[in-house]
Amino acid sequence: MSAQNSKGIQTLLDSEREAQKIVQKAREYRSKRVKDAKSEAQKEIEDYRKGKEEEFQKFEKEHTSGNKKSEEDADKDAEQQMSSIKGAGDKKGQDVVDDLLRVVTEVKPEVPDRVAAPPKA
Repeated sequence: MSAQNSKGIQTLLDSEREAQKIVQKAREYRSKRVKDAKSEAQKEIEDYRKGKEEEFQKFEKEHTSGNKKSEEDADKDAEQQMSSIKGAGDKKGQDVVDDLLRVVTEVKPEVPDRVAAPPKA
């Protein structure tokens, strides 16, 4: 009977080792699946981030191009106004200087009306 018990115990030990191997393989498989899931999720996150970044760049480009056009229009308008002001200055500048010099050099003293009138009694 001891040989039969010994054989039974050996069979149980072999079965336990086999079960441990199966459990170990299952753990390794689960660990591998978790790692794969993490890397897959990271890839999806990167793809989503890249898509949103491209969408933002497109949106920004569409909306800032209007600002650039407005800036260019404003610069063009300012240049036109500056050239018209410079043109007027070139035309009338000497006349203004002459008038100022004439007024400063030709003094005509006048008595104000309040001072010139005698006080009423």
